[in-house]
Amino acid sequence: MSRVKTSIYVDRNLWEKFKRYAARRGVDVSSLFEELIRDEMADYLLSEELSRLGISEDYEVDFEPVEPRGAVSELIREMRDERAGSVPG
Repeated sequence: MSRVKTSIYVDRNLWEKFKRYAARRGVDVSSLFEELIRDEMADYLLSEELSRLGISEDYEVDFEPVEPRGAVSELIREMRDERAGSVPG
């Protein structure tokens, strides 16, 4: 992937907060900014690719919903019990 250096104008306080946010997440600002651009453009890029493939923009994602097996609290309790049995002490 080739990269391009660019200049943008952003509110100074917002930019400083963004840099601190990136640092707390342990990522560099450029990578985080690219991620935000991709997220913002996701629908557009998907439509563009579907159009390239000859698929109408009136597409619909079809899937069968997944039913949970048992109560979530039971699953969490089971996981805690497993962990408690494997922790020395």
